[in-house]
Amino acid sequence: MTPTTTTKTVEETPKESPPPKKAVEMNEVLDQSTFDQILEMDDDDDRDFSKGIVYGFFDQAETTFEKMEKALEEKKLEELSSLGHFLKGSSATLGLSKVKEHCEKIQHYGSGKDETGTADEPDEETSLKNIKKTLTEVKKDYKEVEQVLRNFYGEEKKPSPVSSPSSK
Repeated sequence: MTPTTTTKTVEETPKESPPPKKAVEMNEVLDQSTFDQILEMDDDDDRDFSKGIVYGFFDQAETTFEKMEKALEEKKLEELSSLGHFLKGSSATLGLSKVKEHCEKIQHYGSGKDETGTADEPDEETSLKNIKKTLTEVKKDYKEVEQVLRNFYGEEKKPSPVSSPSSK
């Protein structure tokens, strides 16, 4: 009798590929219940009212970011605080919670306080450095929410990039 050989087949389990990076979801960038209240003001068949409010905010935010850049270059802390306060209110109205939180920090830093508004910062340079960092973060979060909302209103166009704070 001749010996028989058996071959053992090892089945490799296919390596799972990581899930594709999904687009940012609406509930990740805004407070849905606040935004729903805006949507309730729309007529049943169209979204003209809420779209007008949202797109008005886009214009307002872009203009405010430009003013913040200029105030940062000119080291005008009081103006930065005021601009942060202004944009904080607008973003809160729409439920843009991350944008609101960053704007609140800018407001505090511009007042010479820490990010919570409870402790004094040691000097103007620390406040300006913190504002510069926070301004970069708020612009990034703003771009995310802008794209999500543009998609929500059926616009597929990518928004224009927002510049980063100058490195002066």
